[in-house]
Amino acid sequence: MIHHPPPAASARHPAVAVAALLIAAPAVPAAADSTVSTLTVAVSQQVDSFNPFTAQLAVTTTVLGHVYDRLLTNDPRSGEPAPALAESWETGEDGLTWTFHLRRDAVFSDGEPLTSDDVVWTLTTVMENEAAAVAGGNYVAGFEKVTAPDDHTVVVELARPQATMTSLDVPIVPRHVWEPILEREGEGFAGHTGEDLPTVGSGPFVLTEHARGRSITLEANPGHWRGAPGFDRIVLRYYSEKDAAVEALRGGEVSFVPDLTDAQATSLEGAEDIAVNFADGKRFQAFTVNPGARTRDGEEFGDGHPALADRTLRRAIAMAVDNQEIVDKAHGGRAVAAGGYIPARYTDFHWAPEGGETDPDFAPDTADALLDEAGYARGADGVRVSPDGDRLRLRMHVHQDRPDNVNAGLIVAERLAGIGIEVENLTVDPGVLSDALHAGEYDLIFTGWTVSPDPDYVLGIHTCDALPLEPGTMQGDAYFCDEEYDELYEAQLREYDPGRRAEIVRDLQRILHREAVVNVLAYPDIREAYRTDHIDPSSVQVQPDPGGNIWGQDGYWALWSARPAAWTGGASGDGLPPVARAGIGAAALLAAAAGTAVLLHRKATEEDRE
Repeated sequence: MIHHPPPAASARHPAVAVAALLIAAPAVPAAADSTVSTLTVAVSQQVDSFNPFTAQLAVTTTVLGHVYDRLLTNDPRSGEPAPALAESWETGEDGLTWTFHLRRDAVFSDGEPLTSDDVVWTLTTVMENEAAAVAGGNYVAGFEKVTAPDDHTVVVELARPQATMTSLDVPIVPRHVWEPILEREGEGFAGHTGEDLPTVGSGPFVLTEHARGRSITLEANPGHWRGAPGFDRIVLRYYSEKDAAVEALRGGEVSFVPDLTDAQATSLEGAEDIAVNFADGKRFQAFTVNPGARTRDGEEFGDGHPALADRTLRRAIAMAVDNQEIVDKAHGGRAVAAGGYIPARYTDFHWAPEGGETDPDFAPDTADALLDEAGYARGADGVRVSPDGDRLRLRMHVHQDRPDNVNAGLIVAERLAGIGIEVENLTVDPGVLSDALHAGEYDLIFTGWTVSPDPDYVLGIHTCDALPLEPGTMQGDAYFCDEEYDELYEAQLREYDPGRRAEIVRDLQRILHREAVVNVLAYPDIREAYRTDHIDPSSVQVQPDPGGNIWGQDGYWALWSARPAAWTGGASGDGLPPVARAGIGAAALLAAAAGTAVLLHRKATEEDRE
């Protein structure tokens, strides 16, 4: 969703070589290889699940976002809510009844029409079946009933106002495919990876093949209601080393590489037939502190350092780290020093502490004084000991596959040594880090999340309800539970006024900052590159536009709109192929009309849980 939630058990330690798995999918006619246009993307993250009810990792939700449509999407330019399966929507005066009017030309990739029955069944299943609510349960938590007056109308009745009604990140699935699967799997449904399930969706692509550790293949859905994608095929090819992916880009073996380091992006600037794209970051880099792992009913587990239950120690740790130093040295200056939990890209919701705040961002002398006053005495070797006699030697888990995390980890370890805290810097494989997180067997751990235009999801993972039901089942990346935070979280969810809701969201970030369990370091810039002799640059729709990103959008605009470099259809005046411009123009007009009807409800969330 980076946060790195645990992959399913079979995915935590990927097999070395697995034969390609053909996913049972409706036949999208395959053209001869000589006539098929293919866009190849270099990726590194393994999928957790192709089950749309349970998938959480960024690569998987990105794939599934191209396979399954949602009721609404996000405008490719502004990021505001825009029509998708629902052409229009309105809400009653009390904000408790929402009516969505479905488009009549949406068809699943097996030829069956998509109707309100599929939408009602999908949403009701997430409401009523805990096994199907892993990824999207928070979006329907306030639903009382979902009904269908006719084949193209869906009515949602709420128990209380819900500000995320225009950002329901729930893939709409075909009932005729998934109802038998859910009945057959029963309680085992949540653990099903979807690898052998039919992949039938209404999105612009169809998932046809997955070779773990090698590739994922998507075929264009020529019958998609928005128009056929520009490329016939998208192949996500795995590279365990990003430098190898960059060399593959240089050699023309791949078309697009996201998530570049600063050094890699700089090395590609000016390269022949390669365009480098920079955008403001939509994810944050952070390290979380283990305050004591526990389940929702209070069962303690794991082996976190007991002194970390003390907020004074956690605050001192946060104050010892200079976020600007992280930006300058770990990111080469291509990032923004973090303040609050929501990246600066989202100006409505972003918060940063000011001079009058009680917890200044960087104050190592103050941190030293706090620890002295709290009884954390330095030993003869300079390492502090807690009032209970526990030496402050902390394990810190860092992703070895992220150079900016590795570099930041070195800085954090050095700065904590300066205030008398010894750090065992564990630079490990993501699977090892994920296992430690979910077992509660860590002290400090690097995490991160991709944040959507609507921040509800990433705020929700820090409520008490997000604590694991049992060890190993956590939804978030920190064992955080605070009554005041929970009350404010519910308040922002019920608040339809955009300005008032933004104030509450900023209050939530103040609490996270004060409690110092989640310590945000930086908002890394997005750095990505593609071959201009593979992809027509005029066809690539960034989000937001101008200045936005290509990979990890809130919607499928970039991969849907992209055309092969040899495409001769001509671009429109705004740089989009005519079919893309027409589809987006219609969506924008409908969004504008619907915006008035929904009382200015703004900002939809995307996927990803990075």
